[in-house]
Amino acid sequence: MHILWVKNELLHPLDKGGRIRTYEMLRRLRDHHRVTYIALDDGTTTAEQRARALEYCDELVLVPWRRAPLRGWRRGLAILRNVVSSLPFALAPYRSAAMTRAIRERCTTGGDRADVVVCDFLVPALNVPEGLPCPVVLFQHNVEAMIWERRTRVAGNPIMRLYMGEQWRRMRRVEREQCLRFDHVVAVSPEDAAVFRSAYGVERVSSVPTGVDTDFFHPSGTVERKPGSIVFTGSMDWMPNEDGMAFFVDEILPRIEQAVPEATLTIVGRNPTARVRSLAEGRPRVTVTGTVPDVRPYLEAASVVVVPLRVGGGTRIKIYEAMGMERAVVSTTIGAEGLDVTDGEHIVLADDPASFADAVIALLRSPEHAAAIGQAAAAHVRAHFGWASVAEQFAERCSAAASRSERPTSVMSLSS
Repeated sequence: MHILWVKNELLHPLDKGGRIRTYEMLRRLRDHHRVTYIALDDGTTTAEQRARALEYCDELVLVPWRRAPLRGWRRGLAILRNVVSSLPFALAPYRSAAMTRAIRERCTTGGDRADVVVCDFLVPALNVPEGLPCPVVLFQHNVEAMIWERRTRVAGNPIMRLYMGEQWRRMRRVEREQCLRFDHVVAVSPEDAAVFRSAYGVERVSSVPTGVDTDFFHPSGTVERKPGSIVFTGSMDWMPNEDGMAFFVDEILPRIEQAVPEATLTIVGRNPTARVRSLAEGRPRVTVTGTVPDVRPYLEAASVVVVPLRVGGGTRIKIYEAMGMERAVVSTTIGAEGLDVTDGEHIVLADDPASFADAVIALLRSPEHAAAIGQAAAAHVRAHFGWASVAEQFAERCSAAASRSERPTSVMSLSS
């Protein structure tokens, strides 16, 4: 079976949850299927990125693309121009007629035409043409409009709240339109699938769980757990992570420090924004690492891993990674939504600052209890959420979409 996988970017470095999820699934899908991977190229892709693409695809197609300005006054100008657009700013810069042509060519010409197209995330969906002769599946890692709705709720500045609200309305409209035009939508949790059904009227939708590389995320036994160590991992240029850590440092950490003065916080993740870096200013027990080659030593050294998100969608791979490392996790309900975890058994859930702080304090004061939760969490993900199983389920969803399609195609079962 020939799968044409459409995404706006290459996958390396593996420093974001969406990239990790796609990478791990494609590596397993390639065991049984041919994968052509098509992505946009703004001219900055490196030889290493192109070479490493062969870890997850049989053929790489790069489409030249001019990136919209992302910094300084040019970004501000682009945002102003977007005011008169019907598209949300998060999607508009990625429109590409060249990608549309490339997708159509791979589905309609030559002897090695694609049997099924998978559009990975909503971002490249606008480039997928109508009328393809093969089934097209939209792989939704999040309900994008839900993220913007939550961003609107937590925006403190009235002007920013107004801007976020308009972006949310645009995203909701575009997301609904795109979901309804694909043959099938695959969500990353039953909760997200239910939102697509209820909010957008999508009938052809199913879900696959989040997975984790349980061989990779496993304690080495060579890193000592540090008493009082609190760790957060994630891409620190992603607004939900930035907001979550600001919320934690401003409203939760002071409560923890009153009860556990030796507590430390380490914020681990790529590209910390100025706001994130400022969280360590004047706080000698707070560390912002920036990009690290491997998050596992930080997780293994942690007494508690925190996920204090107030904004987000989809599912957080970072939680399963911490669970695989046998570490106790304290998360908000939003942080852990969509994951198969039981509060008090595999994880501790808390939403307001006081209860979140109390949960962290209790685990810091009782390493035995933290270890018990970490061990139960690890056993849970090892038994149920390896990537091989997730990829097999994804293939089954695509196969079902192909079998229901009335398009003139010779699609066979993806499990063949």
